Amino acid sequence: MTRAVLLASIAAATLATAAPAAAPPFETTAPIAYLIDLSSGAELLAKDADRRMPPASMAKMMETELAFELIDKDQLSLSKMCTVQPETWQKWHGPAAGSTMFLSPNEQVSVENLLHGIVTLSGNDAAVVLAECVGGTADAYVAQENALAKKLGLTNSYFGTPNGWPDNDVTLVTARDLAKLARASIERHPALYKKFYAQLNFTWGKTLGSGADITQDNRNPLLGRVAGADGLKTGHTEEAGYGFTGSAEQNGRRLIAVMAGMKSTNERIQEAVRLMNWGFNAWQSKPLYKAGAKVGSAKVQLGWAGDVSLVAPRDIALTLPVGLGGTVKSTRIRYVGPLMAPIAQGQHVADLVVTTDNGPQVMPLSAGEAVSEAGFFARAWIGLKQLLGMA
Repeated sequence: MTRAVLLASIAAATLATAAPAAAPPFETTAPIAYLIDLSSGAELLAKDADRRMPPASMAKMMETELAFELIDKDQLSLSKMCTVQPETWQKWHGPAAGSTMFLSPNEQVSVENLLHGIVTLSGNDAAVVLAECVGGTADAYVAQENALAKKLGLTNSYFGTPNGWPDNDVTLVTARDLAKLARASIERHPALYKKFYAQLNFTWGKTLGSGADITQDNRNPLLGRVAGADGLKTGHTEEAGYGFTGSAEQNGRRLIAVMAGMKSTNERIQEAVRLMNWGFNAWQSKPLYKAGAKVGSAKVQLGWAGDVSLVAPRDIALTLPVGLGGTVKSTRIRYVGPLMAPIAQGQHVADLVVTTDNGPQVMPLSAGEAVSEAGFFARAWIGLKQLLGMA
């Protein structure tokens, strides 16, 4: 069952305020907008964040996340060479095929360069070539995408194509799910995220006639406009409008923003920059625990120890309106327990839930030490003590 352990001391020790602090206002022309602070789990803005929508090229984030997963599991190499099938080139070249990496038929391209073509250039051709190369077919690769999406908790999203091309509403996502997907790439694959997502431009392909190199700029509206911006992905189709999922980090605070349904490139730039700057300027962090600090403990079943310490896996903080303070209404540790041994040190086993004037903020807690599974006789003794009411 889910257990919640109240920690009343945090409210008194951390914050004091005379009046509740209302969330600072923010209005946007974007029909869908979502902003979350990863340091605290606080949702700073949620405007129609659970409406299902076509993602356009933001769907390529899911393709990239699966590739990152396979690479970090040593199941895929960045140096693997992929062949551009002539029929794939035929379908995904020319103005009618949207954004392109300018691949050529029968060209050999590494997974590394295809990922640059997908992330930086938003190449529809690159996305299909990678999917066919790694999955055998694009459909097989997309099936793996959906399996991973389920594992990551993208409960309201489904992918029908690797590149987000319109498919009669088979591919649908939500802003909240896109933020979860962005968070997965940032936290689960930090080295690959850093390598691919912040690149300003990429050169691939040759022009007709002169044969000059083709260099295209990253369309990310935050790069060069918001300090600390380093990802993620734009999207646009007539059906979906102009969308963007972006992230930036300043002074240890990382924000993820998702916006969709805008009417132009300029509107996307303006609203994305405004939202991210508001998130950093109108909100502040109040430190709670340093990385490694003990927050509490949890009961353990059938382990050599009867409980395990719960520690902060990183510096964790509350997010509160700037200059207004805030009230902590309740603080609790939440876990499904008792926890079952074995437990690995550093394993995410619980959450710290702090409810403020502006809603709950959820931060992960990890096992401070390993707890191995008890042997047969120890388990029998533990069971006997429980039966006799001694444990």
